[in-house]
Amino acid sequence: MPKLGLTLSGSQNALYAYVNGQYVPKEEASVSIYDHGFLYGDGVYEAIRCYNGIVFKLREHLDRLYESAKSIKLTVPLDKQELSRVVVGVLKKNQLKNGYVRMVLSRGIGRMGVDPRNCPKATVVVMAEAREPLFGESVKGISAIISSLRRTPSWSLDPRIKTLNYLNNILAKMEATEAGVEEAIMLNEQGYVAETSTENIFIVKNDIVSTPHPSLGVLKGITRDVIIRAVKELNYPLEERSITVHELYNADEIFVTGTAAEIVPIVKISGRIIGNGEVGPRFKSILNQFRKYIADPKEGTALG
Repeated sequence: MPKLGLTLSGSQNALYAYVNGQYVPKEEASVSIYDHGFLYGDGVYEAIRCYNGIVFKLREHLDRLYESAKSIKLTVPLDKQELSRVVVGVLKKNQLKNGYVRMVLSRGIGRMGVDPRNCPKATVVVMAEAREPLFGESVKGISAIISSLRRTPSWSLDPRIKTLNYLNNILAKMEATEAGVEEAIMLNEQGYVAETSTENIFIVKNDIVSTPHPSLGVLKGITRDVIIRAVKELNYPLEERSITVHELYNADEIFVTGTAAEIVPIVKISGRIIGNGEVGPRFKSILNQFRKYIADPKEGTALG
């Protein structure tokens, strides 16, 4: 098969990526155009953050990655311990004590055609870079819209599988950008709140914190789980349940969570001011608790 390649986005910095067993300069890293991840979005991924030399919740991210791979019948050529060492190795090689890591597993190189039997071995790519939170360091709050796009139905593709095919989310993000806001909130097929284009969502009403149950068509986010733990440790009432758009508009506070964004308040949705339009007290307390977790070496894996 011809050695044709798809080059990963380059950088002026001397960064390295891991590609199928080798560490290569980022601007030279490539995968075949016959890779089924490129051709069909056939693969899974995880994103992780490293804080002050600690890879936050690495074990949990690896567990979810391998669960996603198992669900799509993708055999990972490395075991969890080996891939953990690769993640640490990429961060150390790039001299990143604080960084953002992306692990990508695709079906691998094969002939054109959707039959996965054409791909004898999966492709493994691990990248890392310095990256600020998605909406910056500020916690002043962002604006959102209700997307016209519904979240991919759970009966079609389980949202707990973190696949390479993000077209549903990308189109929602485009709607938000064209509307001049930062995020788009997606509903499920029944019209209940699911998640944003890339984050889980929480609301606060009468001091009760609520978030959509995973069965409603949401990714069971690692950061989501961390925030649920924080809510419980702060002794705030917590509900995982169906949430309507009406409840969004009338919430006292709303915030979203994710590895890229971390934890960010939403203060306006489709022109409606949320609460008093200011960052709320529940969010501030939960944010402080989250910061304690990411500063705790016991919450992750040390680079060594």
